[in-house]
Amino acid sequence: MEDFVKITEEISGLLWGWPLIALLVGTHIFLTIRLRFPQRHIITAIRLTFQKDKETSGDVSAFGALATALAATIGTGNLVGVGTAIVLGGPGAVFWCWITGLLGMATKYSEGLLAVKFRVRTSNGEMLGGPMYALERGLGMKWLAVLFCIFTSIAAFGIGNMVQANAVADLMKTDFNIATWQTGLVITTLVGLVMLGGVKSISKVCGLLVPFMAMFYIIGCIYIICCNHAYVGTAVKLIVESAFNPSAAGSGFVGGMLINTIRYGVARGLFSNESGMGSAPIVAAAAKAKNPVRQALVSMTGTFWDTVIICAMTGIVLVSCMVAYPEMECKAGTAMMRSAFGTIPVIGPIVLAVGLFTFAFSTLLGWSYYGEKAIEYLGGKKWIKGYRIVFVIGVFVGSILSLAAVWNIADSMNALMAIPNLISLLLLSNVLVKETRKYLWSKNSLDKWNKSDTTIDQLEKEKRLRKRIKKHRRTIRKN
Repeated sequence: MEDFVKITEEISGLLWGWPLIALLVGTHIFLTIRLRFPQRHIITAIRLTFQKDKETSGDVSAFGALATALAATIGTGNLVGVGTAIVLGGPGAVFWCWITGLLGMATKYSEGLLAVKFRVRTSNGEMLGGPMYALERGLGMKWLAVLFCIFTSIAAFGIGNMVQANAVADLMKTDFNIATWQTGLVITTLVGLVMLGGVKSISKVCGLLVPFMAMFYIIGCIYIICCNHAYVGTAVKLIVESAFNPSAAGSGFVGGMLINTIRYGVARGLFSNESGMGSAPIVAAAAKAKNPVRQALVSMTGTFWDTVIICAMTGIVLVSCMVAYPEMECKAGTAMMRSAFGTIPVIGPIVLAVGLFTFAFSTLLGWSYYGEKAIEYLGGKKWIKGYRIVFVIGVFVGSILSLAAVWNIADSMNALMAIPNLISLLLLSNVLVKETRKYLWSKNSLDKWNKSDTTIDQLEKEKRLRKRIKKHRRTIRKN
């Protein structure tokens, strides 16, 4: 088993090496420039989040879709992951994590746009979309769409299922001496009940849970920052200086090389906000939106809240605590978070426990939907019931087992998901520019309604037509 863990760790490290990081960051920069910095429309995007598009097609509201995407995105990585990046890359990693989130907003915008642009409507009115439909309908790459769904369905059982349940069960065992199987039983029951209602039930629960968990955690961070107010300025200065000169952080930090500072900061930012991985557009396609750009802007705010706000606050909290309490420098990510929130009298551990529980639980819900849609694309609705049963069982299994290998496999699947998604974003950049020009760059065009949603029947006609064209071309070549 140890050998297997090592092998999976090596594969994960290889996939999440510099080539993929360069591809992701390069895509962020390319789309930021190509789309004329869509980040500048963040105020408009936040306003649209809370507006209801009337007389539009879709399964859930724009806010419901965003809440579900945020539920899957905001997880233990926003807490423990930032601490791990600081340990391995030094305080400067927080700066690069933040920059990655800022640039990643353009990629998240693009993913949301393509999701709505190429979504299809089933006979019962349900919306289906995501990178698999952009690859199939936009590029004619059905085989790549299938690969994306395979990677997504496997990743859903890893990073979106067992490892989240395991993190919560381990915390409850360590801090409150609650047996892992008891925690697992509670989480399994809750997830199963919500999953039965499908995307509408998931989005409704996430819509209630996400604002609560975010505000609860942010209030805890603000309290710690206020307590450390004398060290906050020093902490921010240390983050910026060590982003370009890691030695400025001193010898107490593990990350002593600029390459490590950038690598771990960028990698954690990418992993945290999932911009470019192709997961969030799966639920964005279900949103009620007048046109693709409106939902694209709403989707973009997910990266803003996840990385630009929450990860940045976590970083400032941890670094300010490390400046105030130098003994924290040698602690691991989880221990660092416990020490930081331990500065809150009496309720500190409870705040952290509630934060981790709600973050992990919401991630379970969001990824259950991603995996379900990937399975539906591969095998149709007949596979959904079986998938839900296996997913719920996976939650309980994850609560009671050690999952080092599962973490590594999940990381690898996330990396493999990103590759086909990034291909669709880069090759369909002309479509992104065309739609953005039509609805965003043109004055007063955001309220225009695009009624061109494709039905499954139309999609089947397109497939038959493509087959006839291929057959006709082969006949011409023979003659």
